Amino acid sequence: MDNTKTLLDIKEYPDTEVQKNQGLTLEEWQDKWVNRKIAFHQEQGHQLLKKYLDTFLKGESGLRVFFPLCGKAVEMKWFADLGHSVVGVEISELGIREFFTEQNLSYSEEPITEIPGAKIFKSSSGNISLYCCSIFDLPRTNIGKFDRIWDRGALVAINPGDRECYADIMSSLLRKGFRYLLAVMSYDPTKHPGPPFYVPDAEIKRLFGTICDIHCLEKVDVFEERHTSWGIDYIFEELYLLTEK
Repeated sequence: MDNTKTLLDIKEYPDTEVQKNQGLTLEEWQDKWVNRKIAFHQEQGHQLLKKYLDTFLKGESGLRVFFPLCGKAVEMKWFADLGHSVVGVEISELGIREFFTEQNLSYSEEPITEIPGAKIFKSSSGNISLYCCSIFDLPRTNIGKFDRIWDRGALVAINPGDRECYADIMSSLLRKGFRYLLAVMSYDPTKHPGPPFYVPDAEIKRLFGTICDIHCLEKVDVFEERHTSWGIDYIFEELYLLTEK
C-alpha cells in the first residue's frame, strides 16, 4: 500500500462526525492489557517529547506533572528522575503494576475512599502516584493542580462523545503558568474507526481555545506496516503546545 503521502496531500477533515459514535468501554481497554494488545505503548519513550523536553519543562524544577491515561509510560520515570512529582491515572491495574515492576520501583497501594473499587499506587520514593480508576471519576478525589500535562495516547483514546467532559477535567487541573503538551493523530477517519481517534486542529481549538494559546510544534510521519491493517495509507502525529492565555 502506498504510504508516500506528504503533509500537502493530507486532507483536513473539518469535524469528527464520522467517528462520533465510536468508542471502547473501560472493560474493553482492560482487555487490551490482558490480551497484550498494547501497541500504543512505547518502550523507548516518546521521541517528540524528548525533542521538545526543554520547551515543555522550561528549565523549571519541582514541577507537578500529570499523565492522563498513563498506561506504563516510561516517561513517568524520566520526570521523577529529574526531580518532578508525577501523577497518572489509568484504568488498568495490570498496566500500573507492570510500570512499577519494569522500572524496578517498589510501591505501596491503598484504596481511594472517594471512588469505590479504585486504588492509588505510590512509589516508595513518594514522587510517583498512579490512580487506578476512570479519568471521569478523578474529580471526586483531591488530586490538586498541575504545572504540566503530558497528553499522549489520552485525548486520542477518549471516546469522541466524551471529549468535552475530558477537556473540562484537564482544564480544571491546570495551574497558572501551565504548559500542556498534546500529541494527536491525523489520518483519514472514514477508513479507520479508531482508537486512536482522529483529532483535527479545529477540535483542539474548540476544546481548549477559550483558555489556551495553541501552537503546533511539529507534524511527523509515523506510518508503520501495522497501520495497513487499519485500512489507511498514511498517519501523522501532531504535537501541540497549549499555554495559558
